[in-house]
Amino acid sequence: MEEKLREIFEDMAVYKDLKSSAFVKTLGLPAFLRDWLLRKFEDETGAFDVDEVREFAETYLPKREDWTQIKDRVMFENERVTILTKISVNIDVKTKEITFDLPMFGLSTKDTVIEADVWNRVKGELINSQETWGLVELGYRAPIQEIHQKGKIRLTNFTNFCPYTVDLDFYKDARAEFSTEEWIDLLLGAIDYNAEGYRDNGEKIATLTRLLPFLEKRLNLIELAPKGTGKSYIFGSISRYGWLSNGGTMSRSKMFYDMSKRMPGLVSTNDYVAIDEIQATEFPNPSEMRSSLQGYLDNNGVFTVGTYSGTGEAGLILLGNIDQDLMDDYKFMLGDLPGIFRVDGALLDRFHGFIRGWDIPQVNNGMKICGWALNSEYFTTIMHMMRDDISYRAIVDQLVDVPDHAYVRDTEAVLRVSTAYLKLLFPNARSPEDLNLREFRRYCLDPAIKMRRIIRRQISMFDASYNTEMANYAVRGLGR
Repeated sequence: MEEKLREIFEDMAVYKDLKSSAFVKTLGLPAFLRDWLLRKFEDETGAFDVDEVREFAETYLPKREDWTQIKDRVMFENERVTILTKISVNIDVKTKEITFDLPMFGLSTKDTVIEADVWNRVKGELINSQETWGLVELGYRAPIQEIHQKGKIRLTNFTNFCPYTVDLDFYKDARAEFSTEEWIDLLLGAIDYNAEGYRDNGEKIATLTRLLPFLEKRLNLIELAPKGTGKSYIFGSISRYGWLSNGGTMSRSKMFYDMSKRMPGLVSTNDYVAIDEIQATEFPNPSEMRSSLQGYLDNNGVFTVGTYSGTGEAGLILLGNIDQDLMDDYKFMLGDLPGIFRVDGALLDRFHGFIRGWDIPQVNNGMKICGWALNSEYFTTIMHMMRDDISYRAIVDQLVDVPDHAYVRDTEAVLRVSTAYLKLLFPNARSPEDLNLREFRRYCLDPAIKMRRIIRRQISMFDASYNTEMANYAVRGLGR
């Protein structure tokens, strides 16, 4: 399996040792950045020079507490300092001034500037997304009192940290070289898990189900799981395209649009927004937040805040812990969710599926990858790109027989989750003829129906206007 992986994916394979490599752990990097760094320094055997990596990390990956030192070097030592970090750009409509944020260091637009000559040189790398990871070179523009010019940290250069062009068609075609079982194991390695550490195929698929919002726009899920199953890791460390909120307070301005700062919120700048510790999350002005959420989840990502109308493509993921005695579809499991989700069934009805987190094993040492695997940064970029591919939904629409009496939200949920599974497990499918119908039913349609049915059952337990009945969806050509 590893030999086939390296032969087909070549430079996109990286040697990961999460069992015993204490040095890699001490870097404290998200998986996509760690794999980029390993790929940069590993030789063909997977070995790397620890001192060389450490020197690079100390030079270009400063910690937040190093920010004062960086400002001193830039402002008083007149140095240009290059760091690998996340940057977002803002263009002021009234003044045409271009500024930037470095969110990892708390540097905001009021203290920064990108001058015209620099912008013209680097904008091709910066305007394609709201936030971008890359090598950011910083300098200082000194204040000039005579013209009331304030001192600002300026961007002097930027280089996107992704050192290669991703060929999506190649990735799709490569799937045909692997059996379904091999592909499932390959995907687990891409998100840092060792397939041999799982007891059965069911546990593997349950783990991979967490990736569905990475692949499909506006896919909304709820997961309740025991502690230690790795949900925060997958949603918070694997991809640079999503956002994990660790409880606390979630306001409408943060989620949708901040009128005071005139800045779009999380749903407009990420592929998904996962709210961890959902039971402990507070929503200021609950009725306002509920109305905004319900509108966003029901209107293809359109939302309105004041006079501002915006759109987003992020799915909403609610993550929480669950006690062992509640791990049962036929018991009410949502009693600890914030009240905005339990006023009636209308808001929860917009969620497409429920992930049974207790089907996912608690992470142990045997589940940590140690060997050659697909580069996490490459894989998450692939998933990000596949969100725009509408051909998979067309295939699902052709394959799934929808009864005339089916409830429209059930149907949309089943088709959308099936599409995400299809992208994940059978990306080589260009038409229905490319698929084994029984595999499609087993790995795509049946799990989608099961995930949506749990949502319906849970809603019916607190809102009498909903029942548990769902239409009988089937694969055309296989019958019901």
